[in-house]
Amino acid sequence: MMGDGFQFLDIVLFAMVAAFLVLRLRSVLGKKTGHQEPRQDPISRRQQDPEQDSNVVDLPNRNNDVPEGAADTFEADPTAGLDPNDPLSAGITQIRIADNSFHPAEFADGARGAFEMIVQAFAEGDTATLDNLLAEDVFENFNEAIVTRKEANERLETTIIGIKSSDVIEAEMDGRNAMVTVKFVSEQVNVTHDSEDRVVDGDPNQVTEITDIWTFSRDTKTSDPNWKLVETRSQN
Repeated sequence: MMGDGFQFLDIVLFAMVAAFLVLRLRSVLGKKTGHQEPRQDPISRRQQDPEQDSNVVDLPNRNNDVPEGAADTFEADPTAGLDPNDPLSAGITQIRIADNSFHPAEFADGARGAFEMIVQAFAEGDTATLDNLLAEDVFENFNEAIVTRKEANERLETTIIGIKSSDVIEAEMDGRNAMVTVKFVSEQVNVTHDSEDRVVDGDPNQVTEITDIWTFSRDTKTSDPNWKLVETRSQN
C-alpha cells in the first residue's frame, strides 16, 4: 500500500512538471519580439483599402506654355500639342525644330537654378561665376555695379526667401540662337551695408516681392548645351 502511495505521488509530480513545462513553452513561443513585423498580404491589403489610390493628388502643369500631353509626343513631333496661333507656342515650336532636346518645363527648372546662382553671385561680387552665366554686355553691366559698390566700401547682402514662380513667357528663334524669356517672381531680403557694417539701404526685416524678366539664349548650332543670360528687365 505504501508503494502504491509513492507511485501516486510520482504521477502527480510528473503531471505538475509537465504542466509547468507546457506553460513555459507557451509563454516563450507565444511572445513576439520587437523585430517581428506582422505578415501582410499586399494584394489583400490593397483590396481592403480601395481609397488608398484616391489620395494621390495630380499636380497641375507648372508651366502653362505646354498643353497637357504635349511632352509625351515631343520627341516624335516637335509641334505636337502646341497651338500654332499662340505666339508662345509658335516660338517653342521654332526652338523645338532647331533643337529637339528643348523642353520648356525642364528649361524653367534650370532657369530657377540659374536665377538663384546669378543673384547670389552678384551680391557676393563673384565675377567668375557671373562670367560663365552672362552674355558679355550683361556681364559688363553687372561688373560695373559690383565695382561701384566696392569703391564705395559697401557690401550687399541678399537672401532669397523663395521663388514663387518661374514661367516661360516668350520664346523665339533669332537666326541660329534660341531666345527664351522667363518671368521670375521671388521674395527677397536685400540689405546694403557700409564699411562699418551700418545699413545704408534696405531693411533686414523686410521681405520684398520682386518680379524679374530675364531672357536666356543659346546657339543651337553648337554642341554647347549652356544658356546665357542676355537681357534683364523689370515688369512694365
